Amino acid sequence: MRADSPQAEPFITWSAADTRILIIDDDAGSVNNISQVIRDYGSVYFATTGQRGLELAAELRPDLIMLDVEMPGIDGYHVCRELKADAATRGSSIIMVTGHSAVANEVAALEAGAADFVTKPLNIPLVRARVKTQLLVKKQADELQRLVAQDSLTGISNRRAFEEKLAAEWSRHQRQGEALALALVDVDHFKAFNDGYGHQQGDQCLRAVAQTLQQSLRRPGEVVARYGGEEFVVVLPHTQAIDCPGVGAWLCEQVRALAIAHEFSPTAAMVTISVGVASRVPVVGVEYTYLLHLADRALYQAKASGRNRPVVAV
Repeated sequence: MRADSPQAEPFITWSAADTRILIIDDDAGSVNNISQVIRDYGSVYFATTGQRGLELAAELRPDLIMLDVEMPGIDGYHVCRELKADAATRGSSIIMVTGHSAVANEVAALEAGAADFVTKPLNIPLVRARVKTQLLVKKQADELQRLVAQDSLTGISNRRAFEEKLAAEWSRHQRQGEALALALVDVDHFKAFNDGYGHQQGDQCLRAVAQTLQQSLRRPGEVVARYGGEEFVVVLPHTQAIDCPGVGAWLCEQVRALAIAHEFSPTAAMVTISVGVASRVPVVGVEYTYLLHLADRALYQAKASGRNRPVVAV
């Protein structure tokens, strides 16, 4: 097809440079064979047990998982159901791999949540075609998800995306036994700003604060989102309570540095923020909303104490 025929092109393509593929198979020979067939489609990782596969999938968030059905301990059907039940991994496309070609096996794979099914010995052209198709579908789904998850005013993540991110990080940190922190940010006296300068200036202020918070992120995995109105949230993976005062102070400093005039504020001559920060190691039986509750309570204390400051939940 000619390059000047845009109707023939998919609305998004994928690149091997930013694509992750995970092979879960207890047979080293099979892992090697599959890897040789698909290695030019992305970075290939492998696990030789179902349990290790689940752990690696949660860590890597792969675009595609090639999953063997017959493994000792946890079989492929069980692993597939676990992957689809976990918010951190349910977005990965899964192709089941088995030596059985019966319809019942294919049905079982699809019912477990797999997107496709291939048999051994591998039909190389067929495997490559199906892998390519699933990667393209995954990238298209990711782009749609990005658009759905974006706040239309500020361009950063919206509340829905934040809640999904927080739930996934809460589960991941629970498995790892690591601390997860959350900062809840409120623009001080924003109603007065909006009323005094007008809604257009108010929108510009929110966009500036959002972008500043976004640019203030310093570590991989950190995410800022608009929570609603003039409130923002920052998800801070692997952040302990001892680090929270510094994080909160840093965010306050970055927004003050914008020097956006706010003559209607009784707190300061420029736009400022109040920040509530909380950090906890997730435990079984406690929902991620607990961390949000702690951060919200700390934010209330920051506002009650005079605003333009961080408060850390104890």
